[in-house]
Amino acid sequence: MSAPSWFGRLLAERNVELTPERSEQFETYYRLLTEWNERMNLTAIKEREAVYEKHFYDSLTLAFHLDPRGIGRLADIGSGAGFPSLPLKICFPHLQVLIVDSLGKRIRFLEHLTAELGMTGVICLHARAEDAGRMPEHRDGYDLVTARAVARMNVLCEFCLPFARPDGLFAAMKGSDPDEEIGEAKRALAELRGRIEAVHALRLPFEQAKRHIVVVRKAGRTPARYPRKAGIPARQPLV
Repeated sequence: MSAPSWFGRLLAERNVELTPERSEQFETYYRLLTEWNERMNLTAIKEREAVYEKHFYDSLTLAFHLDPRGIGRLADIGSGAGFPSLPLKICFPHLQVLIVDSLGKRIRFLEHLTAELGMTGVICLHARAEDAGRMPEHRDGYDLVTARAVARMNVLCEFCLPFARPDGLFAAMKGSDPDEEIGEAKRALAELRGRIEAVHALRLPFEQAKRHIVVVRKAGRTPARYPRKAGIPARQPLV
């Protein structure tokens, strides 16, 4: 079974190629997601067309605004069931991907999934973002850092910007209008060496739900005091 015809058609309109092999990978992804979802809570979205629209297509909207062909290393923080990094990896297999998630059973799912998809160049790391952001092999080293529906911007900056290299990007994938969150994040952005570069607005093709991608450029290396100890950024956001 291959991906829905609309999926490939809409991606082609955005210059994202869905080859037969990639279409099969998405179908495997959907099958494993639904199988594992019976044993653990990976997603509340279960119907096939909805998974393709609200998870797979939604993840790939990042590629409509930031060309993955110019990105080498991608870090996905709080990835959950692999969104947005693994749909991006399927369509842009050159990406070297780090997935960070604090829940061990989700990491086990992601390790099984990437093995079944035949993926190389994917690290699934069971860790809190604050702890992983202090690991020398991951700190200040990624071209693009992403987070999808994880936390408010003032918290996300501390979770994500430590992974981005100087002059690298952090892209926060949001639902409704993020203006209020951006306003709240002024101090966090300044402390973590980030500046807003763009905010892209879009809608999902069928449900027409609003989505926003907040793109942050990192100006320099992460100050030594960040990120703070695990749990502190969420309890005491920089405001």
